[in-house]
Amino acid sequence: MVNVASAPVVAVTGSAGYIGSQLLQELENETSLAKLVAVDLKPLTMPFHNIDAYRLDITKPLDTVFHDHHINTVVHLAFDLREGHNPQEAQAIQSNNLVGLENLLRACRAGRVSNFIYLSSHTVYGARSDNPVPITEEAPLRPVVRFQYSQTKVLSEEILQRFARENPQTGVTVLRCCMVLGPEGISHVAKAFQKPVLIKVTGYDPPLQFIHDKDLARILTIFSMEPRPGVFNVAGESVVRFSRMAQIMRQRLISLPFFIAYPLVQMSWKLGLQKEASAAGLGFIRHPIIMTTGKLKRATGYRFQYTAEEAVSSYAASNLT
Repeated sequence: MVNVASAPVVAVTGSAGYIGSQLLQELENETSLAKLVAVDLKPLTMPFHNIDAYRLDITKPLDTVFHDHHINTVVHLAFDLREGHNPQEAQAIQSNNLVGLENLLRACRAGRVSNFIYLSSHTVYGARSDNPVPITEEAPLRPVVRFQYSQTKVLSEEILQRFARENPQTGVTVLRCCMVLGPEGISHVAKAFQKPVLIKVTGYDPPLQFIHDKDLARILTIFSMEPRPGVFNVAGESVVRFSRMAQIMRQRLISLPFFIAYPLVQMSWKLGLQKEASAAGLGFIRHPIIMTTGKLKRATGYRFQYTAEEAVSSYAASNLT
C-alpha cells in the first residue's frame, strides 16, 4: 500500500501539451504517486485516472489549487513558444512567460512546495563559434541576440536562481534540454524542420542533438519522484548531422552562403511566409551546441533508450507518409 501522507503530489503545468501529455502517462504508472494535478488552458488530450485537471491561466492566482491538493512537486512545462514579429509582440509574449513563472513560484512559496522542476533549453548557451565541445552546465549563458526563446529561457533561469537562494526549503531543478522529437505528436521542432525546403548554410553540416520524447518524459518522471536539485544538461545519445536529418525527414536541402541565407530567412519571417523562427535561429546550424550529459547520468543512473538518429527516425516513420 502507498503511504499517501508521504507520497508525492505532482502538479504539471502545460499538461495538455506535447511533452506534458506524455509525462502524465508516465506518472500515471507510478504506484507510489498520491495524486496528479494538471494545469493548462487547454483540455487534456486523453482520459487519465487519479488526476484533477484545471483549465487555468498560470498568470492568474493558483494558491487555492495548491492548498486544496497539498502539492509538493511542480513540473513547469507551460511556455508560449511563439516568436514576436515586432518588438511589442515579442515583449508581450516574453512578459507573459515570465509573469506566469513568477506567479507559479509565488504559489509554490505559499504552498510550501518542496520540489520545482523547470524545463529549460540548450539554447541558453548561445550559438557561438567558441563554445566548448562538449559544453558543461558550468558554461556561461550567452543567449542569441534577437532569438526570443533563448533570451526568455535565460531570464527564467535567473528568476529561478533568485527563488532558490531566497527559498532554500524548495529544491529547484533546471533541465537544459536539446531538441525533442518522437512519434507521438507534432512538436515545435518538427514544424520548424518539416518544410518543403530546408536551408543549409554553405560550408556547414553540423552535428545536432535530439532526445526522444519517451526518454524526456521518463527523465522528468525520475526527477518528479526522487528530487535532485541542480542544473542538468539533457540530450539523447550520439548526434545526427544536419544533412542526415534532412535525408531521414525526406526534406530537400538548399545550400546558401550565410550572407544570403540570413536576409532571405528574415524576410520570409517578416512577411509571414514562415512562422517558426527568425533568421537568428540560423546560428544554431552554423555553431551547434553539443552538451555533455555526464552529470545527469551520474545523478540518476538513467540509460537512454534512443539515439538522436532514432528520435528523428521515429518521428519520420509515424508522421511522414
